[in-house]
Amino acid sequence: MTAGRTEVAVVGYAHSDIERTARRDLGPLTVDVVRAAITDAGLRVNQIDGYVSSSMLPSSSGRTPRDGIDIVSSSWLAQRLGGSPRYVAGFDGIGQLTGSVALAVNAVASGAADYVVMHRALHNPTGSYHGNPMREVTGPQQWTAPQGFFGPLAMIALPYNEYLQRYGATPDAMAAVVTEARKNGARIPWSYWRDRPLSVEHYLSAPPLFDPVRRYDCDIPVTGAAAFVFTSAERAADLPHPPVRVAGFANSVPTRRRLPLHWPLVDIEDSGADLVRRLEETSGISMRDVDLPQVYDGFSPFVWFWLEALGICPRGEAHRFVADGGIDSDSPGAVPALSGGGALGNGRMHGVPQMLECYLQLAGRAGDRQRAGVDVGVACHSSPHHGGAVVYSKHPH
Repeated sequence: MTAGRTEVAVVGYAHSDIERTARRDLGPLTVDVVRAAITDAGLRVNQIDGYVSSSMLPSSSGRTPRDGIDIVSSSWLAQRLGGSPRYVAGFDGIGQLTGSVALAVNAVASGAADYVVMHRALHNPTGSYHGNPMREVTGPQQWTAPQGFFGPLAMIALPYNEYLQRYGATPDAMAAVVTEARKNGARIPWSYWRDRPLSVEHYLSAPPLFDPVRRYDCDIPVTGAAAFVFTSAERAADLPHPPVRVAGFANSVPTRRRLPLHWPLVDIEDSGADLVRRLEETSGISMRDVDLPQVYDGFSPFVWFWLEALGICPRGEAHRFVADGGIDSDSPGAVPALSGGGALGNGRMHGVPQMLECYLQLAGRAGDRQRAGVDVGVACHSSPHHGGAVVYSKHPH
């Protein structure tokens, strides 16, 4: 890990309320959120000289995204906020949020910008979110889409089924994951599920969508925006909030070439192990020293996959670990892996809940939810083999 990267920190944030559908266009909402984040960091808009993001529209239903309405790119945002930014970039690759953090950190560490805003803005389009609009299929998808293997539900059902069969797990055991996420999300002021925890009985009564995936195994599509401000730890000394340093990050790349949406369990497990090895190398921090792991949960099986990738429990044991209360954030000694509610407890904000929980807890800004003795956090994003993770630290390393 380079000294420059270690000394880049998050110094402020803002988050909109999360809604099912938008009452206004995504662009103006994001502008307001970014202005609030800049103010929260004790800065002025004209001091921001860097903007980074990943502006992918997470829908497979063939819509053409409109900048400022369905997505918000870094360039669109920079033009609306004004000033003279020196660095404007968007990440397009595997691990959108991890990649965006890397852009922000590298911009500050290299001197390309002094104060960088990273935002994530999500739009929930009307109509079918993952409907298949194709009437003709070419390329690799010709081997999958005509047979009905299309979209993320089919994608996650494959390794989920494989996990159940290989390790003797049952779909009912997933209730412990989803109810934990919803319990914690119900405590978050901006969450779509605020004050609406989920019972085990309600989870089990939900209809299956793509066997064995049930309705509440999926995060709900929402509209919302969040923003974070990055600068050097040295500059942060003059700002109002304690800096939370980015100690390291790593993106994951599949170890084998596959057809689109073909996610065998072995790929997830092997690539996850490689990702964590590189994450420890870049940060200089062992996963054993992490106080606050925040695992990604866009689909509930990801929680099992990440717990095992991080070494919190052995391969094939996550379903038992969770069912035995291993991630109950209200139990002393348990691993608070979903204490921020995650995507299942907040809404489909694409890894923002994981990053935000690390920032709030390490900065001592979590209010009534503040946990004691939190010095190191790791925010995991997407799948262990198609995502990435970022290590955050309260102190220099």
